[in-house]
Amino acid sequence: MADGVYPPSKPTPRPGGHPFPPTKSQATGATRLAYRPHPAKAPPSRRGFCCSCCLWFVVLLAVLFVLATVSGEIFYALYRPRRPAFSVTSFRVVAFNISSSGHLTSRFELNVTSRNPNKKLSYLYDPISISVVSGGADIGDGSFPAFSQDAGSVTRLSAAASSSSAGQVLDSATASELRRSSVGGVPVGVEMETKAGVKIGGLKTKRIGMKVRCEGLSVAFPKGKKPAAASSGGDCAVKVRIKIWKWSI
Repeated sequence: MADGVYPPSKPTPRPGGHPFPPTKSQATGATRLAYRPHPAKAPPSRRGFCCSCCLWFVVLLAVLFVLATVSGEIFYALYRPRRPAFSVTSFRVVAFNISSSGHLTSRFELNVTSRNPNKKLSYLYDPISISVVSGGADIGDGSFPAFSQDAGSVTRLSAAASSSSAGQVLDSATASELRRSSVGGVPVGVEMETKAGVKIGGLKTKRIGMKVRCEGLSVAFPKGKKPAAASSGGDCAVKVRIKIWKWSI
């Protein structure tokens, strides 16, 4: 018996001509869009980072300024700090001579009183340099030793100021003016410069620059063997020099 030949079976077509059920897009007739990946987020810019740093820096400065202001007000309310006061109690010309070539030989003796008007603050002074000036010229130099001054106390200082051992040379105009003035009385000023710190109990602050200028002194010169009379008085102004980086205030 011969084997029969059977044709391959074909899937029965479904309505619409599709061998399988239509997809959702086919059923609705929608066009499928191509896949597009989402763009990566750009990293934060350098400009934005710098702006954030500047903002935080300004905020930090503002906070520090407020804290410093509050601390200063509390300190002032508790201690009421006041500057020291200085006065020249005695100034005497021991020797004063200007040669024909303008060489100056001088020696002065002076007493200065320092007062601490504070009730709770003590002062600590470095050595104090002295300059005697007249008509813009430096006619004698000296110094006071370092000392400490308790609250509410008075300290009396004595020193001598003189020209250099080699003799200071003055210009002709200054020498002529001083020669004419020496006949009667010469207006002089005393400048003092030092560094001073404050002591509060066991706490010591950093020392800052201090400059004192005393004006209004008129001195007489010795005549022959007769000593010159001592002069006193003079208004002394105290200036505190605070250095911030490269600037002095």
